[in-house]
Amino acid sequence: MARLPIMIDTDPGIDDAMMLTLAFAHDDALDVRLVTTCSGNISQDKTNYNARTFLSYIGAQVEVARGLEQPMFRELEMAEEIHGESGFGNVEFPPPTLPVSERPAIAAMRETLLASEEKMTLVATGPLTNVAALLLAHPEVKPKIERISWMGGAAVGGNMSPSAEFNAYVDPHAVEIVFRSNVPVVMSGLDVTHKAFVTLEEAQGILAIGTEFAEKAYSLVTHYLDVIKRTPFHEENYDQVLHFHDVCAVMYLLKPELFEGQDCFVEASLEGITAGATVVDFTNRTGEKPNVHVLHSVDREAFVAEFVKAVKVISDRVEFR
Repeated sequence: MARLPIMIDTDPGIDDAMMLTLAFAHDDALDVRLVTTCSGNISQDKTNYNARTFLSYIGAQVEVARGLEQPMFRELEMAEEIHGESGFGNVEFPPPTLPVSERPAIAAMRETLLASEEKMTLVATGPLTNVAALLLAHPEVKPKIERISWMGGAAVGGNMSPSAEFNAYVDPHAVEIVFRSNVPVVMSGLDVTHKAFVTLEEAQGILAIGTEFAEKAYSLVTHYLDVIKRTPFHEENYDQVLHFHDVCAVMYLLKPELFEGQDCFVEASLEGITAGATVVDFTNRTGEKPNVHVLHSVDREAFVAEFVKAVKVISDRVEFR
């Protein structure tokens, strides 16, 4: 079966690293042609460095292009208190061998799309600033995009405010541009990512792989436990489970049968106390045509099993490279 051609826009970030683990473990199914970095969890300097150092460590050979520094119309708000000052908690990787691309992210995205013979899927696991800028500046690429699989948003409740998820909150104007673009969007919001958790007992299965990479992955994901208790929006059993939010955006491409969702009209709130809220019209009260496929459920046990297998694949590559 032909591999699915994709681009990844990301802001590593702990769960972004786990998303990259899943994506590059499945190079039999996914053809990752470009990675671009956005500002979000941490600054652009750090997200680009982290993408390059992590991908270098796991042996990936891919162009990594630097994206925009700031959201469209807001000051950048980051999440260093969650991901650590470096973005990777207390885990260190060797200096990157992958260079910064000579092409800025928007140009690299445009040129990669237009050069592709097939439509491409765009995976986005941070604020949608780069994606929105691409669609605004280069609408000619829209016919070359099969869909955008985005980790962000929430139908019910937020983790940055009572109604807004972090990625949507950081750049709500970008979200609204993407939602209004007429490009198909799959939204892995908090409604589904909070159900895609890994228990501490299951996380021991990662550690039990026994490799250096597995130990680093375990240290990354358990870093959350030390900091999440200080946030005001933690959920029940927050100290017993780990959430791999960004992994959902790639897992959906690999295993769509694990997820349930609904086509809905979704609009982003831009200002005030609800800024960043993604308002989902589940009952079609607005009469608007659906513009987003909103995921809301996942087969959690199968999700965890697939993720642990991916860690094992990358572990073997790193161990024997």
